[in-house]
Amino acid sequence: MAYKKTNPRRREEGGKEMNENVMKKRLFSLLYSRSFRYRENPPYSLASGKTSPYYFNCKAVTLDPEGCTLIGKLVFNEIKEFNIDAIGGLTLGADPISLSTSLEAYQNDIRVTPLIVRKEAKGYGARCWVEGDIENTNRAVVVDDVITTGQSIIFAIDRLRNLDIEIDRVVVLIDREEEGRENIEAKGVGVISLFKKTDFDIKKSELYRRL
Repeated sequence: MAYKKTNPRRREEGGKEMNENVMKKRLFSLLYSRSFRYRENPPYSLASGKTSPYYFNCKAVTLDPEGCTLIGKLVFNEIKEFNIDAIGGLTLGADPISLSTSLEAYQNDIRVTPLIVRKEAKGYGARCWVEGDIENTNRAVVVDDVITTGQSIIFAIDRLRNLDIEIDRVVVLIDREEEGRENIEAKGVGVISLFKKTDFDIKKSELYRRL
């Protein structure tokens, strides 16, 4: 199927289209101000079951129009050279990332369909685990907002592999650097993260030094 070339209106910076470095700095600024929290006592309880002084609520940015747009562009830049058919991951964290990236791909004449991996199989009808154009998907990228232990990403990988979908790569917004990357790589899948917990530590230290 042929797709018509489009010329979407781009957000501009100083009269020029935002380059990748500017977009990444802006996204980090949004994540730091809206998603990142640090509290030593008491620490935060995480979905993984761990506790940590670091907490990232990325939905404050992934569900924001500007944040979602930046994520779509930056993730697309990471995957555009991969020969994939689809992008997706475990609902809910992966959904706005896969949708925004799919839309950015479409604006660049590339079809990458979004997939949603359910936490439980649908309780009626076909009782499927994955929503999307599965029949036309051979290779996919798995996405998520944060890696901690990597278990939710591994869950999505396993569900997609059960459908004979090859997983090309994993892309996440933030790697908490708590062995999640290593757990995913042990499944034979490489990991790309836009940011790491260390980036937020550096920014936090810079701000404290100014006080």
